Amino acid sequence: MGFLSKLFGLGKQETKATDVEPIEYEGYLIYPEPKAEGGQFRIAGRICKQFGDEVKTHVFVRSDLLSSKADAESFMINKAKMFIEQTGDKMFG
Repeated sequence: MGFLSKLFGLGKQETKATDVEPIEYEGYLIYPEPKAEGGQFRIAGRICKQFGDEVKTHVFVRSDLLSSKADAESFMINKAKMFIEQTGDKMFG
């Protein structure tokens, strides 16, 4: 893999879906999905909400890295709840 591929994260990437149990909060579903990165975990996940027949999704990624997956999941859930309280449905628009 060349320098630019490494720099921009191009090339082979593993994209395996994992079953994540969502947390329901004020009508939203929070899916904590920390990303393993250099022996740590980046805080990431999704916030979803049903609107009629459509499910809208907001991808939630932070710059924070934590040493344990459980801590990254917990932190993501707390940050997502605050984001929901502050932004509401505007996050989808």
